[in-house]
This record gives sequence, structure tokens and C-alpha cells, in this order.
Amino acid sequence: MPPVISPLAVFGFSALNKEGTKMIRNPVLPGFHPDPSILRVGDDYYLATSTFEWYPGVRVHHSRDLVNWRSLGGLLNEPRLLDLSGVPDSGGVWAPDLTYANGLFHLVYSVMDNYAHGYKDVANYLVTAPAIEGPWSDPVRLPGRGFDAALFHDDDGTSYLLNMVFDSRPGRGFAGIELQPLDGGKARLIVENRSVSEGPHIYRAGGWYYLMLAEGGTGYEHRVSVLRSRSLEGPYEDDPAGPMLTARHDPGLDLQKAGHGCLVQTQDGDWYLAHLAARPYTTRGRCVLGRESAIQRVEWQDGWPRVAGGVPAVEVPAPALPPHPWEPAEEEWSTLRRPASPGWVSFDGGRITIEGGQSPYGLRAPSLVARRVTSTRCAFETTIDFEPATVHQWAGITAYYNSRNWYHLALTPDGLLLTGSDRGARTVHYSGGAATRLGLEFDGPVLRFSADGETIPVDLDATVLSDENADEIIDGQIRSFGFTGAFAGLWVQDLAGEGCRATFRETTYRAR
Repeated sequence: MPPVISPLAVFGFSALNKEGTKMIRNPVLPGFHPDPSILRVGDDYYLATSTFEWYPGVRVHHSRDLVNWRSLGGLLNEPRLLDLSGVPDSGGVWAPDLTYANGLFHLVYSVMDNYAHGYKDVANYLVTAPAIEGPWSDPVRLPGRGFDAALFHDDDGTSYLLNMVFDSRPGRGFAGIELQPLDGGKARLIVENRSVSEGPHIYRAGGWYYLMLAEGGTGYEHRVSVLRSRSLEGPYEDDPAGPMLTARHDPGLDLQKAGHGCLVQTQDGDWYLAHLAARPYTTRGRCVLGRESAIQRVEWQDGWPRVAGGVPAVEVPAPALPPHPWEPAEEEWSTLRRPASPGWVSFDGGRITIEGGQSPYGLRAPSLVARRVTSTRCAFETTIDFEPATVHQWAGITAYYNSRNWYHLALTPDGLLLTGSDRGARTVHYSGGAATRLGLEFDGPVLRFSADGETIPVDLDATVLSDENADEIIDGQIRSFGFTGAFAGLWVQDLAGEGCRATFRETTYRAR
């Protein structure tokens, strides 16, 4: 029996307003889908998003109407393209940039090995492919000292590398935005003295160069700012109307943390902005679903691209393109810090067999196969075949955020055990006899587990699995960031490396 297809396996949120206009319903990509880079090639639209410590790297969705989206999986799906072994929580792939020029797709991505204690150990890479499905070239390391790198292809055929510059000297930090020809010409600082400016993109329209920045950090002060210049190298001036998009002044908006924008122009000349946003459970509270992708309509006013009111809307008029819904797709899985390979995981129809890996706190070879949580109310279930032989062997299901924040219902040599980790502090919540059908349910801020159809009588705090709880800053020093989102998954641990395996079947996920 194949996995049950979630109604969100193919995303499509459309509605009609009272005038009968087709609307985009935000977020277009619910759950963990941050830092969107949007691209149109002909009639096809692509959204690339950050994946951090999860494989496959750089998830891409495809649309032909900006309303209905289907996943094409991840572009970086093999060690040749991406090595995530040992990266910290919310390290790994940051802020991809997807462009198209000279018959090739260009993908730029940052790999963050460390972001703590005032340092950024990061490398930026470029790969190209003749088609979005690949094959992708071997990665080429790009110059520069920073992250959120992007390409700009000018009308004369010259391509430029654009990235923020990070200064790791004590008391420093964001040093500005740097531009240099991709062929290796001299780098120039085109913007400086702006606090927390990242995610740069350049566009050319109407004789102007427009520089789009993500500013204010990626929390509740986040915003999209636009500057412009007659010259590519500046000087750049700010839009006098203020940020193009932000929710920082209105905690009552449904979409918060709006920022990290990217523009696209339709075939008919209309403009739209893809950006990240989040939906907290309470006012300016915790975000279990993580940062999601949304789309806003853009109007040009006085030579500036602007969003109505400068705030993110849940419903947005869709472009006048033919509706293009997609057929339901098979369930997608992500794996933690290492790609799915026959050496440790196999997919056989509806059966998933996993060989055990490291402990929950291991950062090199965990055996966790999971899918994004896309709704505040959803259920996940599986039937497990597993016989632990030693105390080192556990297998079961998990509600997971990162290595320090998770819940795990597992079969152990002592029976069923429900444990949790809150910022690294491990707690036993329940123990009982053996079971074969395991389940979990997100009910808003409450998380419940079940065994053989019976709910375990413990209400757990689902908001432990949130961006905010994952952020750890001690004495002003960053220990960990929360940049991802909640997952539901299958987890097998074999701490002694004895070769234990567990098989999962009839696995279902349903959003409610």
C-alpha cells in the first residue's frame, strides 16, 4: 500500500473574491519553505527555497499560474553537490538563488558550517543545468565573504555576483552589499552602513537598477527594502515611501515576519513578489510551522515597485493566466544531514526500511526520514515492524524541530517510551507496553501521541517545536538559530552500530 497522499502534497490555494476575481491564497507553500527565489522561464514559474540541514537540498516548486504549485523535489540530491555532514542546526543550505541565462539554469547557494560566536564559516557555490531537472554541474566555489549570494544577468550579457559581506572582527558584523563580475573582475561595495542587510537581488527596469534587500533580521522586524540607481555600481537611494513589505508595525496581521523578497514579471507584464512569512500561534508568539512562502501583487508607483499598503495579504489577485492545477503527487520525504541512499534507507512501494543511526544529538549520520508539517492541525501514523535486540536500539515516530527540540515515541527493549527534548533537556513523558501502530496529532499548540489506536494520556507542548524555542542566545552570543520548521517522521537509532533495521508501512499524513 503506497503512502496516503496529503491534500497538501500538491499546493493550490485559490479563491474568488466578491467580484469573481481569481485570488492567490497565502502562504502558497505552507510549512518550512523559507527564503523563496522566484523565476519565470517561458510559461513556467519556479520557487526555490532554503533547506538548511535537510536533504535533498534546495527544494523547488513549479507553477504555471502562480496559484497551483507542485514540488519537483530538491535540486542538490547527492554528495557531489552537497555535504551536510556535521552542519549545525539551521546550518547547511541558506538562501538559494535561481536564475536563467544563456540557455542554462544557474543555482547559487550558501553552505553554512558555523554561524555562532561572531563567526560565519560559509562558502557560496554555483551550479548550472540545461533543465530544471538537471543534470547539474559540479559546484564551483564563488569568491566573497558572506552569504545570501545571488546572480544578476545584465542586458549586455554580463553576469554579476551579489552578496552581503560579513565582518567577523569583534563588534562588527554586516558590512554591506558587494558586487563583482562573475568572470572575476574587481569586487565593489555598492551599499554599506546598513544594519542587518542581506538577501540582495538586482533588477533592471525603466532605465533604473533596483536593489532589493532583506533587512531587520528574519524575525518580527523583518522587511523588504528597495533602493534604486541609474548606475549598477550606485549610489543607491531608498524608496521614500519606506519598506516595500513588512508586518513589523501590525501584530494583528495573519502573516508575520514578512521579508526576504524576490520579484518576477509575468508574460503579460504584471509583477509579483515572492517572500517569506510566518503564522504565529499567538500574537508575536511561537511559529511551529516555520517560515513559509507567500506571493504579493506589485504595482509600480512613481517609478518604484510597491505592495498595496506595504503589508502582506492573505488573498492576492492572481494573474490573468489559464488555471493550471496539478495531478496529486506521491508523498515526499526529507532526510537529515545525509542523502537517502540504499546503504541505510530503502523505499519499496508503501514500505520504508531504515537502518539505525546516531543518537538524537548526533550531527553526522542520523537515520531520520521525515516530512514537513504544513498545518496547525494534522495527524501522522505508521505501522512499525521492529524488534530491538539491545538497549542501544530504538525505533519509532517523531515530532521534530532540530537536534535539541523534539519528541520521540519509540519501541525499546523495555517497551514503549515517549521522550522529549526541550533545548537539549531530555524528559521521559510516558512508558508502556509494546505496540505496532504509532501515531501523533498536532492540535494547535497541543501535541498528542497514540499507540495501537489509543491516545497516550499526555498533552505535550507543540510550541517546543518552533523557531522561537530553537533560538538560543546566551550572554549575547549565538548558540543556535531556529530557521526551519516542524517535521513528522520515522526515526531509528542504533548507538552501537549493530546493524538494526526497522520497517514502516501504511504511513499516512493528513492535514485537517
